[in-house]
Amino acid sequence: MPNLVPREYLTNAVSLNTFMFQIGTILGPALTGILIGVSGSPESASLTNAELNAHIGIVYLINAVTFVAAILALMGISYRGKVTGSSGGIGVKPLIEGLRFTYNSRMIWSTMLLDFIATFFASARTMLPIVATEVLGVSAAGYGLLATAQSVGSVIAGSVLTLRKDIYHQGAVLLVSVAIYGIATALFGLSTSFVLAYFFFALTGAGDTVSTVIRGTIRQLMTPDHLRGRMTSVNMMFFMGGPQLGELEAGVVAAAFGAPFAIVSGGIATVLLTIWIAWKYPRLRNYTSDTAAEYLKNQATG
Repeated sequence: MPNLVPREYLTNAVSLNTFMFQIGTILGPALTGILIGVSGSPESASLTNAELNAHIGIVYLINAVTFVAAILALMGISYRGKVTGSSGGIGVKPLIEGLRFTYNSRMIWSTMLLDFIATFFASARTMLPIVATEVLGVSAAGYGLLATAQSVGSVIAGSVLTLRKDIYHQGAVLLVSVAIYGIATALFGLSTSFVLAYFFFALTGAGDTVSTVIRGTIRQLMTPDHLRGRMTSVNMMFFMGGPQLGELEAGVVAAAFGAPFAIVSGGIATVLLTIWIAWKYPRLRNYTSDTAAEYLKNQATG
């Protein structure tokens, strides 16, 4: 992405990419339900297994066709610059090189730690069915509505970020957004009102989207071209591992102390560990657009 858009618009590009992903997570399941024809009406409930399988097959067919559009879009991308660096190939040596670079780059490493902490401790979505039924006392329809809150917050935050040209104090905004994510998670766990629960859950989506965009921008800018793939691979371990392990942690704590305690304690832990990262990594705290520009200048001059 840094080689496809001007550097000053990279934040917008990352924001737009995140925004489109969130739109897809909202529209995709909704369109799937419509196409399958299972909407809860008497007519749809009377579908035979053969008819249901046929409808599901249509969904997969449409999904396959949409990849044609994605392939055409990729074919339309052109990079007019020079390819810098060389591939390290596949093996233990390039893997170690990628791990070493990620760990030694304090800026990138701190953003990955922040990502892991937030997704590990603040896993409110895992507890959503319990909160909806046992705490808020809503029906399946209420649960479905509550489940949209996080995506709605993400879309709103993504829209705002897409329209902004740049975020100057990116490090500070990143830390604040993760702290807001943690605070909103804790308040969501304390909420007994559906309206408040929806608002705070939407706020977690907004905070997560802001932090995702800034983390992505920092990593893309501060990684050399020939190491960007390996950095992304290491990041995927944090990105995928955090939520999965977080679901386990939330389930264990909820089994022992209840779902509200698991959510609230996770939110508080996220805030406290964000403060610790802000203290331990002052470069991240003080990171601005000027920091990125100076780093790129030093890279260009060797």
